[in-house]
Amino acid sequence: MFVMRLLAALASTFACANAVWIDLNNTESIHNASSLVAVGLMDYYTGLQYGETIGMFSDPYYWWEAGGAWGCMLDYWWYMQNDTYNDIIMQALLYQVGTHNDYVPLNQSTTEGNDDQAFWGIAAMTAAERNFTNPPSDQPQWLYLAQAVFNTMALRWDTTSCNGGLRWQIFMWNTGYDYKNTVSNGALFNLAARLARYTGNQSYVDWADKVYDWMYGVGLISNGNSRFVYDGVNIAHNCANITGYQWSYNHGLMLSGCAYLYNMTKDEKWGNRTFEYLNSASIFYNNSVLYEVACQTVNKCNTDQRSFKAYFTRFLGVTAELIPQARDQAMKWINASALGAAQSCSGGYDGHTCGINWFYDGWDGMYGLGEQMSALEALVNTQALNRPPPYNSTNGGSSTGDGAAGTEESPTNLSPLDITAGSRAGAGIITCVIGISILSCALWLIL
Repeated sequence: MFVMRLLAALASTFACANAVWIDLNNTESIHNASSLVAVGLMDYYTGLQYGETIGMFSDPYYWWEAGGAWGCMLDYWWYMQNDTYNDIIMQALLYQVGTHNDYVPLNQSTTEGNDDQAFWGIAAMTAAERNFTNPPSDQPQWLYLAQAVFNTMALRWDTTSCNGGLRWQIFMWNTGYDYKNTVSNGALFNLAARLARYTGNQSYVDWADKVYDWMYGVGLISNGNSRFVYDGVNIAHNCANITGYQWSYNHGLMLSGCAYLYNMTKDEKWGNRTFEYLNSASIFYNNSVLYEVACQTVNKCNTDQRSFKAYFTRFLGVTAELIPQARDQAMKWINASALGAAQSCSGGYDGHTCGINWFYDGWDGMYGLGEQMSALEALVNTQALNRPPPYNSTNGGSSTGDGAAGTEESPTNLSPLDITAGSRAGAGIITCVIGISILSCALWLIL
């Protein structure tokens, strides 16, 4: 019994010695704290292990969240000026590009959704905007990759139902093919806005308008001075039934997309929308501390949802960089959330494992990739105003691209795969032939 108590005391002492602590007026404390949280995040990365896939994290984290995690690590590098993981980031982002350099790799090509692809494209766009080290000349460049994702997604715009919009899934056999969700369409809007600002190409502004107007028209965006964003809509009944869940990452996609467009165009339409989304973002805060309102209050956040705060904080930080009038409110929320996140990162064997509940006094016992990502974004975005805003092609961005990226050859998976009756019949015949052949071989071996 004495030995057990001694070990527990030692573990507690070790944890306290490694717990995350920050002082918002002490930049070194932010650097030290974010370094510990980043180590915890990378503990979930398996891509460097023998037999594992480069770019992927451990189960149960899906491919899309890996793309989100690399975007998080790009923010860590940029705001903390810490290049410890840069080679790993570049290796991961380039390994998963796929045959056509559009982030439709073969290992995901039958299960990938539009939102999955988008989060890798968003990571590539972030690399371009932050002037992350450009890939070798024989590899696709960051801007090219973001454009390829945008182009292949835009080519899937579906007017066969609900007058437009992207379906959640690319392939008709996947659950969600009959659902048009905000994250897929909001990500297309977000990419269009960022590509517009980076390249100066009006066609991206036109696409952003098109996507936004469709989302508003179908009811995924509410009207009024405080705009709310809803999860999605089923195509049945011409998209009349809205799924009303409000997720922070959907809100952030729309908020920052409007901020990018306002920064570029100076059009008051986008400025007004930016502040409408900023005002309504208060739904995700309690005493200025961020929480995932749709699931966290009832302790029902699943693996994906536990990472949503990371993306929202990222989008809120860039909004503050782009729109000076938004800075006071955005930084108030970011700083308060960072303090809450830091005190939650005091658990686990390492003493700096982060929890999901930033109101709780200490670690709440929850842990995972999403928790580490969310805490890391909260910490590093406290420095959002101490670094330059996103670059574009005229003020420091050096990444190159191509307006036709992803479509030069036969693009992969541009439209939902439609299996005709003839195809099904042919597949059935082939299946029967193969089955008979296997049965014949088995009988031959027995006889």
